Amino acid sequence: MKRLDPALLIGLLGHGENGAIVRLLTAEGGLQSAYVHGGRGRRLRPVLQIGNRLSVDLVARGETALPVASVQLLAANMAMLHGPAGLALVDHVTTLAATLLPEGVAQPQLFPLIDALLAAAGAGAEPLVQGAALVRLELALLAELGLGLDLRCCAATGSPDDLAFVSPRSRQAVSRGAGRPWAARLLPLPAFLIGAGAATMPDVAAGLRLTGHFLARDALAGQARREAVLHGRGRVVAGLTGEG
Repeated sequence: MKRLDPALLIGLLGHGENGAIVRLLTAEGGLQSAYVHGGRGRRLRPVLQIGNRLSVDLVARGETALPVASVQLLAANMAMLHGPAGLALVDHVTTLAATLLPEGVAQPQLFPLIDALLAAAGAGAEPLVQGAALVRLELALLAELGLGLDLRCCAATGSPDDLAFVSPRSRQAVSRGAGRPWAARLLPLPAFLIGAGAATMPDVAAGLRLTGHFLARDALAGQARREAVLHGRGRVVAGLTGEG
């Protein structure tokens, strides 16, 4: 038997008459799938809600079969109490992780970011807090996928000063002076992402446009669920910033 504690429930699929296949995310084991007997029954239905924090015992059933999971609720995600924006955020974060993360790869960097953002949605945190956390999470996810942005210095001059843009081609920062002639072709770089001040809502909106560009063009390219993921993300962006 193997214990996962804590595990985030990020995916759920009905199986058979009353069972369910769950997708779980942990820091040490990354993304894992398992079968839960009675997962769609009355007793476990409130436990197996997307975004919930669980304690899970896994029992292996051989190399080709999914392990069987026994689950206990550690903390329920209460985003439903805070309106559709919170639910949309939980759905986006969990769908993005389930779609893009590889099975069985430890996620010591991403797990706490996802855990904290789901908790913020469940607690009804301010849109500014949720939005800034989502930008940072999406940046970290891009880095985990080998698509990270280099925000250390200017691609043109090598200087770390006055960074204001990101090149869509190189994914590297560009300084204000070097980038000004090509500003229409570059992506604005919010100052809070390089430690130059606290986030504002316009900064968060710019950050979400930045990460959204690379998610849509690179991370989700070729994914069967690309359009569905981007549509869900659009709802989140609209709920947090008022932008579509």
